[in-house]
Amino acid sequence: MASRTLFLAFSRNRSFLNQSFKAIPVFNEASVSNYCSHEALRSECFDESVNSEETNDLKSRIFRLRLPKRSATNVLQRWTSEGNQVTITELRKISKELRRIQRYKHALEILEWMVTHNEFELSDSDFAIRIDLMTKVFGVDAAERYFEGLPIDAKTCETYTALLHSFAGSKLTEKAETLYEKIKESNIPLTALPFNEMMTLYMSVGQVEKVSSIVDDLKQRMVHPDIFTYNLWISSLAAAWNIDGVGQILSEMNHNPNSNKDWVRYIDLVNIYIKSAHLLHSESNSIVESESGISQREWIMYDLLIILYAGLGNKDKIDQIWRSLRMTKQKMTSRNYICVLSCYLMLDHLKEIGEIIDQWKQSTTTDLDVSICKRLVNAFVEAGLNEKANSFVTLLIQKNCETREA
Repeated sequence: MASRTLFLAFSRNRSFLNQSFKAIPVFNEASVSNYCSHEALRSECFDESVNSEETNDLKSRIFRLRLPKRSATNVLQRWTSEGNQVTITELRKISKELRRIQRYKHALEILEWMVTHNEFELSDSDFAIRIDLMTKVFGVDAAERYFEGLPIDAKTCETYTALLHSFAGSKLTEKAETLYEKIKESNIPLTALPFNEMMTLYMSVGQVEKVSSIVDDLKQRMVHPDIFTYNLWISSLAAAWNIDGVGQILSEMNHNPNSNKDWVRYIDLVNIYIKSAHLLHSESNSIVESESGISQREWIMYDLLIILYAGLGNKDKIDQIWRSLRMTKQKMTSRNYICVLSCYLMLDHLKEIGEIIDQWKQSTTTDLDVSICKRLVNAFVEAGLNEKANSFVTLLIQKNCETREA
């Protein structure tokens, strides 16, 4: 999931985007203070296993394993052999926590324990999670074999979508398309999820022209689109600069009976994008007019446009906008720097991140604020993007930023 675009992440984690438009919201800095030290990096700073107190419940025993080669199955067997009880709710909760910190093998072992003990009645979600974990631990082929071996009544929209997500994540377009056709031909009740997966796949492989056909399929089957469906649809049209098409989608969203407050906020934000797109869509070499003044309201639109281009994976446009913005007379703020840092970090462009840090440190209008960088680390950790956060911490250390505070 970490590979999904920042534009998609915006709808699922609005708080992350809000950091780019406000003075960064208050995070719990205590939870990330250890990320900007050499000691933290050497001690696996993203393993949130257990505290230093000796506890002896099932969760603590499993979390103390740490190394993937050690077996959660053995821990469960010993726990029950000692006469202790275990519930399916507890096992699901522990598995979820393990997935959150990317200990997929141990999470899978818990699911397999549930399968081998008949007293536990598995849900569709359990089967779907197992497919996802098998993909992460053993690969797509193993997940596909597992799905094929499921009983008919377990092949639901949720499990089909889990396998489709595995294909899409590996960019196995032909396999995904074959499975998608099978899903459409089945008689199972459908939600927007499998359609969203196909739209995400086509966006990720650059076949944005196919997204609208997926929307047509969804509507023909009387499936209600959700906010992510509209998000992907708008992304595909935005990639083609079809601003009028985006406006038509917003009108449809306004009249959708499932519309809610979150949709209204989303519509307002995309309307800002439309205004930005009209403002910036020109044939000139410079996206921003360097000689003219830019208001703070317009500046926020440029920040948003940088984020949207990051969502579309268009690094060249981000580079161009950032170069142009630095040529203007408008005062740069921490928000501007953290916005572009976030986008480059999401796209794994560490060289550019280093350049932005240097520019920020050398700026005469604002000093590099390490506390904001710590909050950015925290935001990426909370989103499950630990590897990217670790890379950013390493770069901060290399740039001698670990002790400077604003």
